[in-house]
Amino acid sequence: MLIDCHGHFTTAPPALGRWRERQIRAFEESGARVPAAELHISDDEIRTAIEQGQLRLQQERGIDVALFSPGAGKMAHHFGDEQTSLVWSEVSNNLISRVCELFPGRFVGVCQLPQSPGDALASSVHRSAAELQRCVEELGFVGCLLNPDPSDGFWQAPPLTDRVYYPLYEKMVELDVPAMVHVAMSRNPALQGTCAHYLNGDTAVFMQLCQSDLFTDFPTLKLILPHGGGAVPYHWGRYRGFVQDRGRPPLEESLLGNVFFDTCVYHQRGMQLLVDVIPAQNILFASEMIGAVRGVDPETGHGFDDTRHLLDSIDTLTDADREAVYGGNALRVFGRLATVLAEGARR
Repeated sequence: MLIDCHGHFTTAPPALGRWRERQIRAFEESGARVPAAELHISDDEIRTAIEQGQLRLQQERGIDVALFSPGAGKMAHHFGDEQTSLVWSEVSNNLISRVCELFPGRFVGVCQLPQSPGDALASSVHRSAAELQRCVEELGFVGCLLNPDPSDGFWQAPPLTDRVYYPLYEKMVELDVPAMVHVAMSRNPALQGTCAHYLNGDTAVFMQLCQSDLFTDFPTLKLILPHGGGAVPYHWGRYRGFVQDRGRPPLEESLLGNVFFDTCVYHQRGMQLLVDVIPAQNILFASEMIGAVRGVDPETGHGFDDTRHLLDSIDTLTDADREAVYGGNALRVFGRLATVLAEGARR
């Protein structure tokens, strides 16, 4: 089974974006709330968006199932207040649930969390734990997106290893679900979103983990670093040397039992580096299709986000490793996934 662990509903019907614009504008102008009930999207609109978008490409590329979340850049946690973020997360997650209901066995939900920056961070972590529980227990989701920078480009939050996040980690461990560490939009003009802020976020969080004992406190907590881990594979020796200089355990002992990397790397040499440096048991197949890069690579004739093609072209993976990367690791990391897929197959 080929499982894409990194998909976003970037093709959501336009009504979602219009509702979000109204929500933001109403709060900024007068503090008013726009009810979620005012958003109207039909099942046919969802089917059209999925069938002409993600599902078409999945079928072309032989991908069996995608772990599907709201658009990461659109999380935009800095807008409004805690209630703004909570309602936006509920609306977004409920829409993902409808996709999964309409296409059982092809899409499985991963939720957005109602995080907020600044003084609201701590209380928003508790709200995030509650929304995660709702999505897992009521909607059948198997994971969440965790934004390490809810200020959206200005990095005003403590590291993800800070105890302020512990209520969320406790809930993740209790529910046996991982988090994909994924920043949202960048409102910092010095940091472009998808090619700077995204990759900076992956790299920064790995460094936070190198400096912490988070997994001593949470030995079964699982975090996924997307986009190939940003700069991590390229600078693996630097990180190994850093922890060695400080008398900390090797990365293989301190992090690789809990930290995983996805394959959203869009050129063959980068993909080769990823599989050469990171153990196969720590790599999850992913494409983030119809996401940050949507064009065709003129050097290959394939879409830049056709990571199936790139992985298939690498001959250094054993058959067992390839099977693990393509689906076995996802079933292991997302502890609820096998059960959800089995339930979908019975429908």
